[in-house]
Amino acid sequence: MAKKVLFVCVHNSARSQMAEAYLNAYSLGRFEAESAGLEPGELNPYVIKVMAEEGIDISGNSAKSVFDFFKQGKLFNYVITVCDTEASERCPIFPGITSRIHWSFPDPSTAAGSEEEKLAYARKIRDMVKQQIVKFLDDVN
Repeated sequence: MAKKVLFVCVHNSARSQMAEAYLNAYSLGRFEAESAGLEPGELNPYVIKVMAEEGIDISGNSAKSVFDFFKQGKLFNYVITVCDTEASERCPIFPGITSRIHWSFPDPSTAAGSEEEKLAYARKIRDMVKQQIVKFLDDVN
C-alpha cells in the first residue's frame, strides 16, 4: 500500500504543489502525495509555467487547507513542511504515527523583476524541490 505524504506551505500555491506533483510522478506508486496550505491562496502562474516545462500540468490544481484535512481525520505517514520555519510551527499535529519533516525553500511569490527573472526564480526553486524529492525517494527506499 502506498505511503501517504502531505506537503504543507503557507498558501499551497507553489512549493507544496511542486513537491506533491514530483512525488506523485516519481514514486511509481510507492507514495500518494497531497498538499495543503495554512492560508490557501491562488496557484502561482510562474510555478504552473515552469512545471509545464517539465511535462507536469498542475494548472487544474486548487489550493487546499491543511486544517480541512485535519478536521477530516486524514492520516499521513509523512507531513513535510516546505515553507519557512515559523510557518511550519503553525502546522497542526496529525493523529497517528506521522513523521514530520521540514524542508525550507524560498517562496516563488517573492520574486521581483521582469517576467523572465520571475520565471528564472521559479525554475530555481522548482529544481531545488525536484532534487529534494529525488533525495527523499532514495533515503526512504
